[in-house]
Amino acid sequence: QVQLVESGGGLVQAGGSLRLSCAASGSIPSINVMRWYRQAPGKQRELVAGIGSGGTTNYADSVKGRFTISRDNAKNTVYLQMNSLKPDDTAVYYCTLISTERSYWGQGTQVTVSS
Repeated sequence: QVQLVESGGGLVQAGGSLRLSCAASGSIPSINVMRWYRQAPGKQRELVAGIGSGGTTNYADSVKGRFTISRDNAKNTVYLQMNSLKPDDTAVYYCTLISTERSYWGQGTQVTVSS
């Protein structure tokens, strides 16, 4: 089993920054992909960014150039640096760890961007 705990969410004004963290614990597969998803009220959950074990990254078009995903394998932690935040970024942000066998989800952290 793998446990994921997100932190770093909060309330920020438009144009501001936040850094989300997701700490993984338990039996963590050595080969995995970690992703951040978000879900705004009344909308479907969407992929924000992902990073592989080797560091390959991908981003949703809506966050390219503003968000940066990174990971510290020694700490089993993935980060999402969010800059130039917009009200449309308001959502619950979820961390996932995907292995060859299954995926694990965190409980989510709320990000609210005021205009």
